Amino acid sequence: MSEQTKPVSKSLRDINKTRWIAITGLFMALNIAMSSFGIPVPGGHLYLCDIIICTAALLLDPVAAFFVGGLGSFLGDMIFYPAPMFVSLFTHGLQAFVIALFARKGAKLGGKKYFAYSLAGTVIGAVIMVVGYTLGKTFVYATFEYAMIKLPFEIAQGALGVVASLLLVFKLGLGKLLRRYGPY
Repeated sequence: MSEQTKPVSKSLRDINKTRWIAITGLFMALNIAMSSFGIPVPGGHLYLCDIIICTAALLLDPVAAFFVGGLGSFLGDMIFYPAPMFVSLFTHGLQAFVIALFARKGAKLGGKKYFAYSLAGTVIGAVIMVVGYTLGKTFVYATFEYAMIKLPFEIAQGALGVVASLLLVFKLGLGKLLRRYGPY
């Protein structure tokens, strides 16, 4: 069994709480930083925070993933754009939690199932994010039309998070690098 597909036995939270807090805090800070700006595209902005959320969810346990996705996005919105901060808390928190559950199940099975479960988790997470933000924007801005105008940007952001996180973890070896410092 290769290093990339080695099953995960215990969570870092169970083995080294200090390292777990530090890595979770690092990913939260990256999430806050990435939610502070967006890439301008015609008709809106494309935010890169989903790359961090999906990557952290693939690498960390579900509790840490919720903190990174939910709390990190909540704090980022609170600092830079507070209107949708509670939508971000619940939507990105649920997204990260679900991805982490899938990734942990795949990691326990090992081999190609690890990637398959991670892919399935990130795609389901992207759907959660798109639906959550569409419904949330309808509620926050009290107009369904505004939410529909922003729908293509939400889909693009979710797709970018899926592709980039899978590349970072499986092709560029971020999972292998993190594993060097103990189980995640």
